[in-house]
Amino acid sequence: MWDLFIYTELSAVFNIFATGKSKKKLHYQQSPKKQAIMSGHSKWSTIKRKKAALDAKRSKIFSSVIKEISVAVKESGPDPDANPRLRLAIANAKGVNMPKDNIQRAITKAGDKNAATFQEVTYEGYAPYGVGIYVECLTDNIQRTVAAVRSYFNKYNGKLEKNGSLDFIFDRKGVFSVPPIEMDEDEFMMEVIDAGAEDVEKEDGYFSIYTAMEDFGPMQKKLEQMGIEAQSQELQRIPKTTVKLDKEEALKVLRLVDVIEEDDDVQNVFHNLELTDEIMQEIG
Repeated sequence: MWDLFIYTELSAVFNIFATGKSKKKLHYQQSPKKQAIMSGHSKWSTIKRKKAALDAKRSKIFSSVIKEISVAVKESGPDPDANPRLRLAIANAKGVNMPKDNIQRAITKAGDKNAATFQEVTYEGYAPYGVGIYVECLTDNIQRTVAAVRSYFNKYNGKLEKNGSLDFIFDRKGVFSVPPIEMDEDEFMMEVIDAGAEDVEKEDGYFSIYTAMEDFGPMQKKLEQMGIEAQSQELQRIPKTTVKLDKEEALKVLRLVDVIEEDDDVQNVFHNLELTDEIMQEIG
């Protein structure tokens, strides 16, 4: 379970890490255990954000966004005002700098009766050393996808498990990545806390806002009302506990994560490996 957070009136304090970088911890007191988990997740989000800037990754990211747009349109129609899922998909497409023409083409194509139909499927398993891995996919061929995911686990000494096996490891939370803002940070903090933020981290100028799943929609509306455009906003699976490994073991696990992420049918991969500063320096 997540600990309750205590909002303080103290000014923000700065923690200087071994890397020489500063990280501003804003107004929350939290247990050391949870702080380590959330900090590790924030670091992983930073790495993924940097990867998204690389041209080699951009086509995969665009493909994932287009699939999400397609599913949203087929589910509830092409009008974003009447389709919250499509509205979210469009916001995320803008967050990865997808051109407006590409977004509109994706919406139009999804409305074609001959367009591919994607199904949402998830897979759960363990990497070596007991690290849990949760995989979310959108696919037009489930047999192909499950065969591929199973092969990745087998090749890297992992094991695919039954759905539900990792429910005790992950919580589903709303996660918003907000680029640098112009408004006063204290005012911003008060607004997002009132809207249901359970945790807020700031690193490299970006805010990571975490909410309970039921507060995901209200936080979307609050950011819209504030005129703030999140770079990404999605439901993610946040680990309740993490597994700490040495560098060599951790890199083996992360190789499996990378291979799964590269599959075109895969939308998201979540894991509960603890990302220490040593590991972050190695993969950063």
